[in-house]
Amino acid sequence: MQDERWNCPKCDFREFDVDKFSATGGMLSKIFDVQTKKFTTVSCGQCGYTEIYKASTGTLGNIFDFFTG
Repeated sequence: MQDERWNCPKCDFREFDVDKFSATGGMLSKIFDVQTKKFTTVSCGQCGYTEIYKASTGTLGNIFDFFTG
């Protein structure tokens, strides 16, 4: 992906990949494998430098993750 508004802060390259991942929060969410934390990543297409942004989570999404995980 390429966007004129973004460039890598490490190597100044303009192409990047966007992805998402989820992680568990506290002890109970680890025990029941509930992914309560959601993040979006932007990775440089040249050097691999990655920025991580916290995404909002919804109760329905957490419930869905519980039953499909």
